[in-house]
Amino acid sequence: MKNKKNAKYPLLFLLLALSVIAVFWANLFIGSVNISPRRILSALGGADGTQADIIRKIRLPRAAAALFLGGALSVSGYLLQTFFNNPIAGPFVLGVSSGAKLTVAAMLIIFSGYSISSSSGFMILAAFAGSMLALGFVLIISRKTNNMSMLVVCGIMIGYICSAATDFLVTFADDSDIADLHDWSQGTFSGTNTHNVLTAAVIIFIGMIGTLLISKPMHAYMLGSDNARSLGVNIKLLKAEIVILSGLFSACVTAFAGPVSFVGIAVPHISRTIFRTSKPIVMIPACFLCGSIFCMLCDMAARTAFSPTELSISTVTSVFGAPIVIAVMIRRRKEGSL
Repeated sequence: MKNKKNAKYPLLFLLLALSVIAVFWANLFIGSVNISPRRILSALGGADGTQADIIRKIRLPRAAAALFLGGALSVSGYLLQTFFNNPIAGPFVLGVSSGAKLTVAAMLIIFSGYSISSSSGFMILAAFAGSMLALGFVLIISRKTNNMSMLVVCGIMIGYICSAATDFLVTFADDSDIADLHDWSQGTFSGTNTHNVLTAAVIIFIGMIGTLLISKPMHAYMLGSDNARSLGVNIKLLKAEIVILSGLFSACVTAFAGPVSFVGIAVPHISRTIFRTSKPIVMIPACFLCGSIFCMLCDMAARTAFSPTELSISTVTSVFGAPIVIAVMIRRRKEGSL
């Protein structure tokens, strides 16, 4: 039975990979102006013209950002759920995304007159600092209480505090260099350029390699700290690696797209439902692929549902992600494990 179950994994991964390609192509094709597949291929081949510019400068970078950042955010959520052994832990719920949002907004305002404020590295470093700061508060609280529900509530409160501080900064910011700060603070893949996508892709690729390398000790950790120690796992080192990798993924997403809600919570549960396993070696790539599909579909809906008016990406991800979280909470409550 176990071998039969494992034999399904390659087929499921193939289907997910094909779905990623199909949804990515749909993001290039569908919009306020529908562009034919032939025109898309011409644009990708270097053709000139208005439609080619729409593809290369707007839709292609945006779809690629949704692909990479959506996958990274989902893996970040899976890491936090594993770390806290909590099914509703995630970057947005625990305030990690809000902490990153606050530091990026603050740095953009403080250094608005300097070219460094718009660099990709600067944005990611600022977001990473905010992510680690917020996660640090959550870790301190986790040592004071064993109640996972209380931990989640405290994380939400930290998120509200950071969001309120960010809104305060945005309200009184009037510099032309940060005119788009308000839209960014709501979450959006709009305005992403090729340079940012490439930077994010490199960081996420490195982070994914690091995450896959710790998948085996993570599996042992999921069986309990005592079992993991008996297998030779350095628990303190593993926890530090999980926190740093989760913060890195969350920071990368927040730096380029702002805070995106519910993806990090909902998608790992979708992945578990599809693959019917919690093994990290399976779940890590599964979460990335499912997160990519989820975010690309949500971004396409944000662009087209009320065109020409565009919704923030968090609005759409909340609509589809929140019901999944509610269902998980109800199920866990019935099982008496939340």
